[in-house]
Amino acid sequence: MDKISIVWLRQDLRTEDHPALDAALKRGKVVPLYIWSPAEDKAWPMGGASKWWLHHSLKSLENELRLLGLPLVIREGKSIDVLQEVINETGADAVFWSRTYEPYALKRDSEVTAQLKEQKVLARSFIGNLLFEPWTIQNKQGKPFQVFTYFWKTCLQQDQEFTLLPSPVRVTSKPIEIESLPLENLNLLPKNPWDEGIAHTWKPGSCYAKEFITYFLEGGAADYGSRRDRPDLPGVSRLSPYLHFGEVSIRTLWNCVIERLGAEIGECYLRQLGWREFAHHLLYHFPKTPSEPLRPEFENFPWMDNNRSLKAWQRGVTGFPFIDAGMRQLWITGWMHNRARMVTGSFLVKDLLQSWQNGAKWFWDTLVDADLANNTLGWQWVAGCGADAAPYFRIFNPITQGEKFDPEGSYVRKWIPELAQLPNKWIHQPWNAPADVLAKAGVILGDTYPYPIVNHNEARLKALEAFEEIKALK
Repeated sequence: MDKISIVWLRQDLRTEDHPALDAALKRGKVVPLYIWSPAEDKAWPMGGASKWWLHHSLKSLENELRLLGLPLVIREGKSIDVLQEVINETGADAVFWSRTYEPYALKRDSEVTAQLKEQKVLARSFIGNLLFEPWTIQNKQGKPFQVFTYFWKTCLQQDQEFTLLPSPVRVTSKPIEIESLPLENLNLLPKNPWDEGIAHTWKPGSCYAKEFITYFLEGGAADYGSRRDRPDLPGVSRLSPYLHFGEVSIRTLWNCVIERLGAEIGECYLRQLGWREFAHHLLYHFPKTPSEPLRPEFENFPWMDNNRSLKAWQRGVTGFPFIDAGMRQLWITGWMHNRARMVTGSFLVKDLLQSWQNGAKWFWDTLVDADLANNTLGWQWVAGCGADAAPYFRIFNPITQGEKFDPEGSYVRKWIPELAQLPNKWIHQPWNAPADVLAKAGVILGDTYPYPIVNHNEARLKALEAFEEIKALK
């Protein structure tokens, strides 16, 4: 008699190179289960853009599993309660899942494991979203790394020959059919249709993840090192949401880069995958960092509480074109180029003296690739308060950053069409353009496009003064 295993799906919404699914298929019948349990993560409930992605990702996975003869079961409620219900309804004697590393998930999974074992139900978790487990990479003192270079050097000393699991074949036995919620009942899609731009930009699902990989590797991957900082050029992979939701395994992506480009040419991109590993390493070892600075002196930083400035930043109407282009790209598409993320982040915490936590919350709600580990690392890095962070006194100039990384102004013109007719010389600083140039371009400052909400040079000095305050408290 076949044994019955539940595959508890979370951030592993695929069928290929899926250790938990593979193990379950080898032992008998399988019940793929997704549990929508938003109340379990009270600190960081899933944001709107991520919910949009999840809806379409589950729909894609449902079709993918159906081709294997496995109906996807969708339920809502507390994870352990739903698992118990499905065990009772199916007679399952095992639950398999891929590990995730958010603080709430680690606590929940530990409790689930303990309760299942009490009931003599086999509970097994697998590495499915990282190359290396966070607890396996340590410094010589057996402690977690806080500097990326040393962390990644240690990772590269590990075995990097990742053997992928064979693709699953269609099951021939009759599937176990139990009640499942219609996907629409989860209410993941917005009631007000703000998602048109996201829907036009993205196609969630593992089949599209493969297309993105192919497009990237056959396109600009070989020039990734020279193009990755240019938001005006198609130089990045845009695979981050597919990786977060596990629509492609990180091992698959790693192997594809090695096979197509080789380790030497692909090193620059593989290093970026290393930063993703580092982010999860830090989140695992320092679970309070999503809301608290890793460097404790920043708990006393004199942030300003200015809702008007925060709203201007969120809406992309700060008067600095490179900043506003990034923020509008985020709002319209649910994604922002990494260079723009760094510069807009610096502007928020250093020009506007808004707390990095405010920025992290906004990105969390608006990014389709919102990932707690990556989001935390990025914001603590730009605020100067995290591991291997940029020094606080490193303050990006929004004008020179635009001129350097968007030299023709293409990025600004795409996302801020009201500035499209400005010459390159003035596209990143329209307030300095002569009156006749503005008139010819149809730009009316303070009307069609705002004046800068701060003077960057003055704001920079205020930020440095604030930093000196906390230095004195050490």
